[in-house]
Formats: sequence, structure tokens, C-alpha cells
Amino acid sequence: MDRPGVDIGGVTIGGEQMLTVIAGPCVIESQEHCLKVGQQAADVCRRLGLGYVFKASFDKANRSRLASYRGPGLEEGLKILAVVKGRLGVPVLSDIHEPPPAAAAGEVLDALQIPAFLARQTDLLLAAGRTGKAVNIKKGQFLAPEEMAGPVEKVRSTGNDKILLTERGTFFGYHRLVNDMTAIERMQEFAPVAFDVTHSCQLPGGEDHQSGGQRRFAPLLARAAVAAGADALFIETHDNPAKALSDSATVWPLERLEWLLSACLRMAEARGRR
Repeated sequence: MDRPGVDIGGVTIGGEQMLTVIAGPCVIESQEHCLKVGQQAADVCRRLGLGYVFKASFDKANRSRLASYRGPGLEEGLKILAVVKGRLGVPVLSDIHEPPPAAAAGEVLDALQIPAFLARQTDLLLAAGRTGKAVNIKKGQFLAPEEMAGPVEKVRSTGNDKILLTERGTFFGYHRLVNDMTAIERMQEFAPVAFDVTHSCQLPGGEDHQSGGQRRFAPLLARAAVAAGADALFIETHDNPAKALSDSATVWPLERLEWLLSACLRMAEARGRR
């Protein structure tokens, strides 16, 4: 099937591009840290011939606990992301949780991300679409793949056709997230699809009502998603996972990123372009 790709700051996801990587720390911890992680991830992707988009959140408004670290906030966060974009020469992506920050975020970001629990929020989708930047909509765990047609239609109503969807697991009562790999092909009817490797390893609502995780399953899920036809992999990565300020149980070790992506690239090459 001939599917058009989406352009994120000069990096293509989908279309004739075999595999693209969206990676970075879960949350902005510091400018120095973002540059360190982004540089190493970009270097890995360049060596492997993969397109790369840097990802980090300036405000994690959906943390499980009130006292959890949320990030530097909109103003400082966008300054840091602008530095990453300028110094490393890579596109940058971050998420927004309400409409007002969209315009300011669109001045810096190459892609605005809509969190899974907010995938049906009309005003948020419209605000993101009106920036003219790419919009990555994470599939709500409460939505069937076919229901993502609605969020896509809302963004397209603004005249913005640069849309990416991300599969990140569905609650099925196992005390963990379960992935339906058929969702990738089903959602590709509407837009290119990324697979969120690390969030798919979460154990939501674990001990003390905090999200835990099983990082060891990340390679298995990533390979399965690529085999199923995913256009991109979304991977949160950190140079010291045990000390990560967000999602420490699931972020992928930066030192093992090349190993993981090499395995996925071999799977993509075996799959071939669709």
C-alpha cells in the first residue's frame, strides 16, 4: 500500500523511509543532560542510517504523584529544546497537555505530541494542528485503533496534514500494558505509526500507585513492532536509568541504544519497505 510519509523538521516518518527513531530522556533534567543524550542518540542513528528526532518533555503534567518531578516548565523548557535543536541540528518533539502553550511550543518544536489520555481532547488537538507543525497523537488506551480516525480528522480540519500516530499499549487487566500489534497496520490507514517501546513496558498503578516497569521486554516489543510494520520507534533513553527523574523503571540505557536499534534495523531490512 502506498502511504505518504510525514515530515518532522526534515526527517521523514513513513512513506519510503524504512525506519525512523524518536528518542531522548522522558523529561528535561537539564540542558547539559539533553545535549549529552541527544548527541549520543543522534550519533547512533547516523551510524545506522536512521532518521532521528529528539524527544524530551518540558512539563510532565501527568505524573502519578504530586511531588514527582515535572520538568523545567514551558519557558525554560523551550529554551533548552531550542539549544538542542540548534547545536545538534536535529528536529525536536515535546508534549503539551492543554491548548494555551501550543502557540509558543510551535515556535520552537518541530512536532507537538498529544498524550494518550488526552487523545480525544478537541481543543487541544485543534490548537496543536493550528501551529502548522507535525502533531504526534498517542493512541488512548481506551480507544480501539479504528477510533483514532476521529483525532486525526480534528487535526486535519485545521489544514494540517502532518500527523503521526503512536501505539503505546492497552489496558486489559493484567496489571500491565498489553500491545495489540495489529493496531499498527489498522492505524496506518490514517497516518504513519510509531511504536512506543518503553512506555509499553510500564506496569501502571503499581506499588504506592506509581508506574513501575519491565525494561527487559523492550527489545522483544521493539522487534515485534518493526516486524508488524511500524514506521518509527519511540524510545525514552537515559545515560543512568536508575537516577532518571521520570520513568526510571522503563527508560532504555543509552549505552545499549545502538545494540537495540541495530537489531530493529535488521528486522526492518528483512521486512522490506511495504
